[in-house]
Amino acid sequence: MHATFSYPKYSFTPSDEQRTGAVRRHPVVIVGAGPVGLTAALDFARKGVPVVVLDAEDTVSVGSRAVCYAKRALEVWDRLGVGQRMIDKGVVWKIGKVFNGDRMVYQFDLLPEPDHKIPAFINLQQYYLEDFLVTEARKSDLIDLRWLSRVISAKQETDHAVLQVETPDGVHPVEADWVIACDGAKSSVRKMLGLEFQGEVFKDRFLIADVVMKADFPAERWFWFDPPFHRKQSALLHMQPDNVWRLDFQLGWDADPEEEKKPERVIPRVQAMLGADTPFELEWVSVYTFQCRRLERFRHGRILFAGDSAHQVSPFGARGANSGVPDADNLVWKLALVLDGKAPDSLLDSYSDERVAAAKENILNSTRSTDFITPKSDISRVFRDAVLELAVDQPFARSLVNSGRLSTPTTYSDSPLNTPDADVFAGRMVPGAPATDAPVEREGQPGWLMEALDGRFIVLYAAGNGVVPAEVAEALDALAAGPLPLAWHAVTERRRGIAGELVDSAGRLRERYDLTPGSLYLIRPDQHIAARWRRFDAAALSAALDRATGR
Repeated sequence: MHATFSYPKYSFTPSDEQRTGAVRRHPVVIVGAGPVGLTAALDFARKGVPVVVLDAEDTVSVGSRAVCYAKRALEVWDRLGVGQRMIDKGVVWKIGKVFNGDRMVYQFDLLPEPDHKIPAFINLQQYYLEDFLVTEARKSDLIDLRWLSRVISAKQETDHAVLQVETPDGVHPVEADWVIACDGAKSSVRKMLGLEFQGEVFKDRFLIADVVMKADFPAERWFWFDPPFHRKQSALLHMQPDNVWRLDFQLGWDADPEEEKKPERVIPRVQAMLGADTPFELEWVSVYTFQCRRLERFRHGRILFAGDSAHQVSPFGARGANSGVPDADNLVWKLALVLDGKAPDSLLDSYSDERVAAAKENILNSTRSTDFITPKSDISRVFRDAVLELAVDQPFARSLVNSGRLSTPTTYSDSPLNTPDADVFAGRMVPGAPATDAPVEREGQPGWLMEALDGRFIVLYAAGNGVVPAEVAEALDALAAGPLPLAWHAVTERRRGIAGELVDSAGRLRERYDLTPGSLYLIRPDQHIAARWRRFDAAALSAALDRATGR
């Protein structure tokens, strides 16, 4: 196998508590230093919460694994200081093409709207992603990364949890007020608590082959139904950095995973796709089974589950890491408020409510993709093939084609934290929706709305004619000086010199949020809309903050 990445080796260092035998109670312990666990650790550090991260290994994930990262996850990482590094290294793309046989059915654009800081998608091998996250985490004195530290027991007391951790220097206990299990699809913590996934394992297998080659394919997602090089099955091609290409081949349920991973089986398949004369080298090979499963609840006392330890979906649609990162984004601000005594621990139940709803949405989309890609009956296959034929010339049929509906963020429509609209607004920025970006000017410099949504509660106030009434400014200043992490910004059409103003000179912010003079939005620390009004009402805003923090 050809290697384009040098895997780091992280050394084991015994902790003070292991050396001395004195057990410490930590506010938060995260199990698993993958994308979700490291994202949570960085967010806790940004909020001033010390965190211990335990990982059984001593390096990043082996193989490219997750490669496709969506705009919403990248916005989270950008807020945590690593998004731009990922974008710079990754392959930026937004065009997808769908083929039936050797004919293109249609193509789609995932970000047709202009003026966003973050691209629709990037492709980046998971080992780079984790390496960047580890590098950033090591800069913080609040993140204690402990490698070669395997959790072998998890028990809960009334007000804390106790983990037994196996290391090269023996086994020792680690106590935590709260534990976040981010230890993947085979989560040991989940098994220790005797928790079962509910859902479906589909009877189909797919081969992943990452190959190193120089090719002139564009940076697009190409998906084939019944390609001439792999008849009656499906295939996928994606570009990654370092001249690495991700190829997926549907194998069928009867395929032997161990046999199919052997080079003598993989190479002919790749040659059939690329052409016998195309030089390439294999970098990584794996076989996976479609699974769409989740825990019934993501909170179990003092232990919370996030990422693949809480839910699994099939890879088509890029819904794995792209749903795990919003888990961390949703959970961390809530737990930080609970730890700080600013919210009741019942707020954490809303983490489960909102992210279970997101998991259901992802599983539904992933199940539909699986059913379309691998029809389970003759009539389903007839329908699928008819849709593909129609989609060549009939735009209406393209919405029925499902080669993996790509990840989009969930709107928490039924969240108990939302304050329902009392006024009429147009557009998508409803309570529960993830905030959308827009170009703005900040302190005389070009910038972006998402940069102003910095992990605190944010109030956006549309200042008509650039004027913020004194009573509004005084009330907002009082809230900002209060116990909750909160800031406010006046939205103006041209620069007025107001402290913290966002100048919406292009009008995108007004357009996307349907802002009229005097309107205001309350946006949560995870950049979801909590409430909105057409005029300022201090009591209504205070009540919405109480509701959004579970008080």
